[in-house]
Amino acid sequence: MRVIAWLVEGTWPACVDAVRTHAPHASEVVLLHVTGPDVPGVAHGAYAGLLGRGHPERDPGSRLEALGGTSAAELLDAAAQRLGRPCTREERTGRVEREVVAAADGADLLVLARDGDRSRLGPHSLGPAVRFAVDHAPCPVLLVWPEPAPPLGTIPPPPPHPHH
Repeated sequence: MRVIAWLVEGTWPACVDAVRTHAPHASEVVLLHVTGPDVPGVAHGAYAGLLGRGHPERDPGSRLEALGGTSAAELLDAAAQRLGRPCTREERTGRVEREVVAAADGADLLVLARDGDRSRLGPHSLGPAVRFAVDHAPCPVLLVWPEPAPPLGTIPPPPPHPHH
């Protein structure tokens, strides 16, 4: 069984714990981190637009890329240690939701965590990237709460029925 655990800052421990609980010990586990292109790209563009292209060593986008890579590596290391069994670490860069779906191609399970409003049950507990991954994953999905789920009383009320 090939299991992909999508790790995001702030919610990754719940995904690792779900893999430990639900994936057979003999599973091939891939810990996945995806860095979006947005922040370094914005910094590159701002630097080029405001200060020109004369000093690439001063480009803040390059420093942000390096810091992002270090942060991803540290997160993957912490997740592998928490998992406590053999795994592969995979770092990708690009449109986050699309990279997650691409990484899940050929997998038997994709594990991811809710990233929206976690104060109540309902569709708003999924942000855009997680919603896209859930809707487009080419394999079964295990969607976990990063903390205990809210009580049933937080389900939004049903819409009013139209009168006939």
